[in-house]
Amino acid sequence: MGLCWFSVVLIVLVLVGVEGYPVEDLVVNLAGQPQVGFKQYAGYVDVDAKNGRSLFYYFVEADNQPEKKPLALWLNGGPGCSSIGGGAFTELGPFYPTGDGRGLRKNPSSWNRVSNLLFVESPAGVGWSYSNTSSDYNTGDASTARDMHTFLLKWYEKFPAFKSRELLLTGESYAGHYIPQLAIAILDHNKYSTGFKFNLKGVAIGNPLLRLDRDIPTEYEYFWSHGMISDEIGLTIMNDCDFDDYEYASPHNVSLACNNAIAAANSIVGEYINGYDVILDVCYPSIVEQELRLRKVVTKISVGVDVCMTYERHFYFNLPEVQKALHANRTNLPYSWSMCSNVLNYSETDGNLNMLPLLARIVKNHIPVWVFSGDEDSVVPLLGSRTLIRELAHDLKFQITVPYGAWFHKGQVGGWATEYGNLLTFATVRGAAHMVPYAQPSRALHLFSSFVRDRRLPNMTRPSIDG
Repeated sequence: MGLCWFSVVLIVLVLVGVEGYPVEDLVVNLAGQPQVGFKQYAGYVDVDAKNGRSLFYYFVEADNQPEKKPLALWLNGGPGCSSIGGGAFTELGPFYPTGDGRGLRKNPSSWNRVSNLLFVESPAGVGWSYSNTSSDYNTGDASTARDMHTFLLKWYEKFPAFKSRELLLTGESYAGHYIPQLAIAILDHNKYSTGFKFNLKGVAIGNPLLRLDRDIPTEYEYFWSHGMISDEIGLTIMNDCDFDDYEYASPHNVSLACNNAIAAANSIVGEYINGYDVILDVCYPSIVEQELRLRKVVTKISVGVDVCMTYERHFYFNLPEVQKALHANRTNLPYSWSMCSNVLNYSETDGNLNMLPLLARIVKNHIPVWVFSGDEDSVVPLLGSRTLIRELAHDLKFQITVPYGAWFHKGQVGGWATEYGNLLTFATVRGAAHMVPYAQPSRALHLFSSFVRDRRLPNMTRPSIDG
């Protein structure tokens, strides 16, 4: 009996090895996980051996014919927030945490229906990514892009089958900085490399921070247009605030009238509204923490969304059996896993950088760029992103190839979209939040499917590509 079992294990290991995937990173027993047919891998990639700097990743095969599907990298923003906690287990990955925080349930709209998915906790200091050199936690955009470039090169050594596969760069929020800068690093690599070249095929970023001085004022325009602040306060902000001088490091070097109006606006909107999704109910963490410890099912639903998922996720990732199954926390970090880093000291000035010239260069290399926005997000509202993409298209002398209009999903309006020059797309997702796949998983999957397949979003009410 023992010999037979050994033979089965040996066959499995040989098969895994043939695929070119690292056996040691295979996730075989993730706590409370429903049975699935695809494989998952997780572990570390060392990006700086001298300093002991390593990034943690989670990789999910496509659930059908993974060998024929592209690889999509997803990065969350912050800066300093986890793509494992965000993208992988709250938004577009195959599982969500259950209400008791001790198991997982399937996400029927996971993006692994159309692509292989790779999530990375970046930079070091985020989640389970770490450095043995504490000064590495003083970082910014340039070093983050360099490390991610190194990460991908070394990740391909673990997964050589993907070296020639199409690569899609995706993310949200401050990934509006991460993704364009990584794309430029990849384009520079391809330009100068005499050996391996990345097969970069597209860039898609949701609710992205692209230009701070243009994105910030639209937050207050959004408050006003959605009835969240008064005419008086809204007009004061629009008339008295000069956001051209707005910077992360000194956001209040504006007039006293402007500062007072902004303070009043923030007070009126209040802490009982989730600025990242203004129509979503809020979760009360003190109640959730108590119920999680009592192992009760605590899922709270608002507009079809579990508003307490972030607390359930935090509880789940700090279970020792989960960390063991994911090959995570190999250095026994002196702090618990959290969605956003408490040890990172990220450059306050990098957020002021203008990403539009980088997007222009990406498009000039014939790489399609999609920018999409959930229309219930007041933090990086569609109002700014739409204008910036239109101005970028104008600078590139792109003509409108698809006029601004509704796109459809399952017979309903999925959002609105426009395209410029066959390479630059802006789309909204109706009823979605800052985290688009979290609030509207089915519509988000449709949008991503169109992006992956290089198809325009459907402008007729015929049945969608996702059913």
